[in-house]
Amino acid sequence: MHHSEEFQPPLYMPDLTPQPIRYNVRFPSGHPHYAEIEACIPTDGKLQVELFLPVWTPGSYLVREYSRHVECLSAQGRDESSLAVVKTRKNRWLVEVANPLHDLLIRYRLYCHELTVRTNFVDESFALLHGAATFVTLVNSPVRPHEVTLELPPQWTGSWSAQIGPLMDGSRNTFRAPDYDTLVDSPIVAGNPSIHSFEIDGKIPTLLNFGDAQHWDATNALGDLEKIVLQYRALWGELPYERYFFFNLLTGGRGALEHRNSMISLADRFTMRTHSSYAAWLDLVSHEFFHLWNVKRLRPRELGPFDYENEVYTRNLWIAEGFTEYYGPLTVRRAGLSTDAEFLGTDRAPHARGGPESITGWIEDLESTPGRLQQPVALASFDAWIKHYRPDENSPNSSVSYYTKGALIAWLLDAKVRAATGGAKTLDDVMRLAFHRYGGTRGFSADEFHETAQEVAGIDLKNWFTQVAETTEELDYGEAMAWFGLRFQTPAPPDSGESGGRAWLGFATKTEAGRLMVTEVRRGTPAYEAGVSSDDEILGIDDYRVRPDQWAQRLEQYRPHEVVSLLVARQDRLVNIRVRFGETPPRRWVVEVAPNSTDAQRQHLAAWFASLT
Repeated sequence: MHHSEEFQPPLYMPDLTPQPIRYNVRFPSGHPHYAEIEACIPTDGKLQVELFLPVWTPGSYLVREYSRHVECLSAQGRDESSLAVVKTRKNRWLVEVANPLHDLLIRYRLYCHELTVRTNFVDESFALLHGAATFVTLVNSPVRPHEVTLELPPQWTGSWSAQIGPLMDGSRNTFRAPDYDTLVDSPIVAGNPSIHSFEIDGKIPTLLNFGDAQHWDATNALGDLEKIVLQYRALWGELPYERYFFFNLLTGGRGALEHRNSMISLADRFTMRTHSSYAAWLDLVSHEFFHLWNVKRLRPRELGPFDYENEVYTRNLWIAEGFTEYYGPLTVRRAGLSTDAEFLGTDRAPHARGGPESITGWIEDLESTPGRLQQPVALASFDAWIKHYRPDENSPNSSVSYYTKGALIAWLLDAKVRAATGGAKTLDDVMRLAFHRYGGTRGFSADEFHETAQEVAGIDLKNWFTQVAETTEELDYGEAMAWFGLRFQTPAPPDSGESGGRAWLGFATKTEAGRLMVTEVRRGTPAYEAGVSSDDEILGIDDYRVRPDQWAQRLEQYRPHEVVSLLVARQDRLVNIRVRFGETPPRRWVVEVAPNSTDAQRQHLAAWFASLT
């Protein structure tokens, strides 16, 4: 790495506003997955300076060890002499200062080749930089500005970040954050996006499509985003930003992460070619936009200010994420971008993954997860650091999703508030009052949020909140179903088999290197009771070989209650397992509008889905 000839560390001036940390970022040619960083670090008159890089980023509750991508960190003084650098922790460096009156120049390289919404990625077409994964800063530093300048390859047209603005002198590709927290919460994306904007209240949300957008109908997407934003403005009363960026990376995959004035999403370039995939994208974007209020400005008290070097625990992610999960597709429905049946999930494929969210989908996912009887959703929130982002084959048996159960709790609470007030109040009113009281820097405790809901509903909800959040008791859908005039569809009759159903073992498989492997065995299934284990290789049934491409067809030859010998290879040892087939469980949780619903119930349903604008 080479240093900039313009670098002139200023003299340390005591008793003044803390000097900014200044970063210069380059993308070296011939090394498409690297960024080179130079940082001008004030010494504040100290003989030792300690630096750190965060180990996680807000909104994604997992220690990601960003420092593992740091290479060749070095330091030098004003006279370009090398200074001693000692790594004191996995993510900390101690620098011996030669002259405490001069700032330091820190140099390091970052390997950036992990394309997720939480990590850095650089190639010849664009760069995605997350503050927590990119910029070292001072340990125990007073609040100070952080400035970032990017030197872009000639083929890139620019760089963008929503919350950190360009310097007043108009410098291109230079951004200034008032503090490190803002820098962390302001991803920078550089490249050649197609840019599309609309205006509401003099504020301009902008969609930036990076990647191959030839199959992306930007005009249609922009119109739909505007409808969603208008619904949220009506819900909350205002838009809390001057500018907002939808960073849409058309690189394949699926996922998104919220930031204070922007979001990062991954999508396939063909997303808009099918209704289901585009509907799922709208749900996802709506979810992240709701986070502008819920999490970024209205948050559990534990979620800020952040300790970027250690886990930050809260038992309330079921509110922060679960309620957001509920509002994402509900707002898409209110915006007229989905139908009643789509939001209810009446026609949802069983256990569909990656499609639009729905009431049916949440209920089916929860009720088919044995872990719901093992882990309260408040504990699932607390355990996010070790469970949610690190699922394994036993996760469905031992844990519950605070997204899924939280969304259902939000729905049940919405119905409770409506029923208790005769439809005069809704969960919208709860969220607005909570935002008025606890938005901003204060945050809320669980009790404060519960009390806010009680005040709006006018009824005692203390025991109900304890039951749904702190215990593993089953959720009661009855009140919500009755208020909205819904019912569960009658399960279809068995579709095959002389004994009245399809044979079922209850484990999931995948084909790996020509082998049929068990990937998941849920508690309560015939396979679980018989002792089938994940990572078993299925070889045969009743002394007959079965190949991976024959598995589904072979199962059709059996009937419920038949007992067979399943031959598996377990750690290279052949094992025979006696297992009795069960019957494929009927779909018990498909939600539909009751054909005999009353006029009042139909009015309640219409009010639930009605546009707020």
